Amino acid sequence: MTTETEAPTPEQPEAGEQPEKRPPFMVLFGRYLTEANSVMVTIYSLLLAFLLGAVLLIVSDEHVRGTWSYFFSRPTDALEASWEVVSNAYVSLFEGAILNFHTLDRMAAGNADVGDLLRPISETLTYTTPLIFTGLAVGLAFRAGLFNIGAQGQLVFGMLGALIVGFGLDLPAIVHIPLAVVAGAVAGAAFGSVPGVLKATTGAHEVISSIMLNNIAALFLVWAIGTGFLHSATRSELVTKPVDDSAIMPGILAPIDDDLRVNYSLVIGAAAAVFVWWLLSKSTFGYRIRAVGFNQHASATAGMSIGRTYVTTMGAAGALAGLAGAALALGVGSGGITTNTALEYGFDGITVALLGRANPGGIVAAALLFGALKAGALSAQPDVPVDMSTLLQATIVLFIAAPALVKALLRLRAPRGGLVTLEAKGW
Repeated sequence: MTTETEAPTPEQPEAGEQPEKRPPFMVLFGRYLTEANSVMVTIYSLLLAFLLGAVLLIVSDEHVRGTWSYFFSRPTDALEASWEVVSNAYVSLFEGAILNFHTLDRMAAGNADVGDLLRPISETLTYTTPLIFTGLAVGLAFRAGLFNIGAQGQLVFGMLGALIVGFGLDLPAIVHIPLAVVAGAVAGAAFGSVPGVLKATTGAHEVISSIMLNNIAALFLVWAIGTGFLHSATRSELVTKPVDDSAIMPGILAPIDDDLRVNYSLVIGAAAAVFVWWLLSKSTFGYRIRAVGFNQHASATAGMSIGRTYVTTMGAAGALAGLAGAALALGVGSGGITTNTALEYGFDGITVALLGRANPGGIVAAALLFGALKAGALSAQPDVPVDMSTLLQATIVLFIAAPALVKALLRLRAPRGGLVTLEAKGW
């Protein structure tokens, strides 16, 4: 004998009782804006950095300081002078990095061409390219709980690897360029894996070992450039041989103007960001990286090899930094690299990874911002002090690394999951 049971039905509101209403969108949006979540902390960090930069521009200008000395008698003088110096500086940054309005007017009058108009954005993308690679190198290591502060040294070895293949082999461009890029990645991976091996076998912290390796790489570069194998045969200064024409990375905007420096390394950088996203979110290796970064003891209990993860992660991070070196050797440094070719891209990659929250998409956006700051500051002289770009970057990192400070300054509400920060484990 069987009995039928009725399926439970959802409770109906009693007569006269109103169902619970969802708060209006604007209320939810307002709550989001006043919450110290990762997105808003990043946005507010940028705004606070530019605000602090404006204050320093005002304080550093002698004329503006003078107008503030009689503020209470003629306040408009101080306010107008302050607005003029700040607006001129930030407009100059924008024009040097994105679009120069004076060039636009000249182009309308027939005194400039498309190449002149695209030069600022080309320079921004040129500076952005190595920052994407080094930001990814630092961000990938972060996800495993490692602090890859050695991206600068890995970049240097990647640059040397690509350079040697670039001038040492006689190959068609379709083979020569990919081979030189791979050589840069392999050299960076080999150098980057050293801190991972030391951590896995001896417990040496990757920060200490990678800092030392950065110095080794810098001194090795000075020595290597001076050797007969690498030193230019036609120039007396400390510069290497140029890569062959078949190894020069083609320019993206070369059909418009040969002087526009951005090249297809930018495309490789975008592809690398997509690959890192796939690696972290879709692959077994990426799952192991995230698991070890979240809790290495639980990962070891689950049967994961912590030491092997450290070595492979640092090797992969080194390969990404090595690609930055290859981009420099085959692009802006194709005529011969010097000790200044690498600049500080490896160290700037740390700030890019922090601002991007170790997320590939965020890293690309942060690299674009810092590339724009570099290009803008260099082309905006003398309206903008040359150190303004570095100052803004440092201030952004200060606020990004201390979300509690941003929360306290702006009196933001704590997010539901608590303040999220990037941490390197093992201190």
